[in-house]
Amino acid sequence: MANRPNFLIVVADQLRADAVGAFGSPIASTPHLDALAERGARFTSAFVQHTVCSPSRASFLTGWYPHTRGHRSLTHLLRPEDPDLLKTLKYQGYHVTHIGARGDTWAPGGTEASCDEYGWLEPPTRPIGGLMRDLDPDDPMVRAFYVGRLDGGDDELSDFDEAGVRTAEAWLRRWASGAGTAGDPAAGEPWVLYVPLLFPHCPFAVTEPWYSLHDRASIPDRRPPVRSGHEPRFARHLRATYGTDRLDDDQWREIAAVYHGMVSRFDHHVGRLLAALDRADAVDDTVVVVFSDHGEYLGDYDLIEKWPSGLHDCLARDPLIMAGPGIPAGRTVDDPVELIDLVPTVAELAEAELTHTQFGRSLLPALHDPDRTHRTHAFTEGGFLVDERDLLEQPGFPYDLKGKAQHDRPEAVGKAVAVRSAAWTYVWRLYEPPELYDRTADPDELHNLAGRPEHAAVEGELEGEILRWLVATGDVLPWSPDPRFPSVDLPRPGAAATPPT
Repeated sequence: MANRPNFLIVVADQLRADAVGAFGSPIASTPHLDALAERGARFTSAFVQHTVCSPSRASFLTGWYPHTRGHRSLTHLLRPEDPDLLKTLKYQGYHVTHIGARGDTWAPGGTEASCDEYGWLEPPTRPIGGLMRDLDPDDPMVRAFYVGRLDGGDDELSDFDEAGVRTAEAWLRRWASGAGTAGDPAAGEPWVLYVPLLFPHCPFAVTEPWYSLHDRASIPDRRPPVRSGHEPRFARHLRATYGTDRLDDDQWREIAAVYHGMVSRFDHHVGRLLAALDRADAVDDTVVVVFSDHGEYLGDYDLIEKWPSGLHDCLARDPLIMAGPGIPAGRTVDDPVELIDLVPTVAELAEAELTHTQFGRSLLPALHDPDRTHRTHAFTEGGFLVDERDLLEQPGFPYDLKGKAQHDRPEAVGKAVAVRSAAWTYVWRLYEPPELYDRTADPDELHNLAGRPEHAAVEGELEGEILRWLVATGDVLPWSPDPRFPSVDLPRPGAAATPPT
């Protein structure tokens, strides 16, 4: 490639893979994502490494698993000295612009270390935080994070995502005109537009036409609670705490219809970003990457939102799409893929050298050779030690019940690891029995087969894979060694203190 490509990286929040048409949804209205998948590649078995926002983001930017450096919570973020993909690109010739103001990725100083620009040109005028402020906390629909139809529209009120898309559109116009400011990319300098959007994250609320877009009667049935074998404790605990087991089918369909409307609005925003790329005459020179940080329960197992040790497919499977120079068109990869694989993939496309140990594997060999196996297993982890209870979040409404549930029953949010092969899911939990699901016969993971003698060999093999993975990825050696026997500026033991001058 004569010139290094640009990158447009769009990250959804809480987008289930099966809510996108290109990943099998029978009701999705996602024409822009579907067309992007046709123009490039989709990964049908891509999995996140954590099912909560901040740990997932730390993982897919560093190429580290959450346990590698303890990035397992909402408050242990990437620090200025930590490596990440954007920082790598920035210091190897890319101009990195972070669209919007998300505070759930970098600790103080980390954003400045990794990006050249940050924020909005015009901040949002519709704050997301107040949407549920005046709702009844005893209403099960409210506890399911339902708000419903919002008044107005994007032209009148700009929310987090609308402000971000407008900023990206303006940035691309400015870049195409060549009449920017001192902070713009230099002539010929490649760039990264990193666009982490907020939706379809709850609360479930959207304006027209998205609110009415999906027929409630067409919403597929949700998955029921586990029907046989041990169910993880948190599922029963959350149903009782939130009251979601009191919602009827019509209420769940209403929530799901609004969520799918939010997904369609996200698709519309992706379409606008792609159109802006086209107007800037940058399509042929830009790799587009779209994915999510994790999924959403959306009524499956009578649960809503997510849970730190929730490892179900609806949370872990990711709608990863890539298109642009270096990505073959119309390609589908069915092998297991991990989001950390984006680190070496993007670095290879950018001709950038990684300068830290990471555990991703470039997707390019599998993209260009359909017969090549990418991975045989994908890992997702989450949860905490009981002794870490005091370090867990204690949020206010509407997340107050979630925080209380974690503190009241810390074993229900205990550390856990899921390993997925082509046909099986195995979940090992620190404080309760394991889970084993045959996804060929039981794609919804409703029958836990762990402990059955006839499946002992499969269970033992997958448990061994987890042990091997933990040992191999438990830590990393820094590439910059500390000098041994450095000079020490301290007085010798027993020496008289130096008088002050």
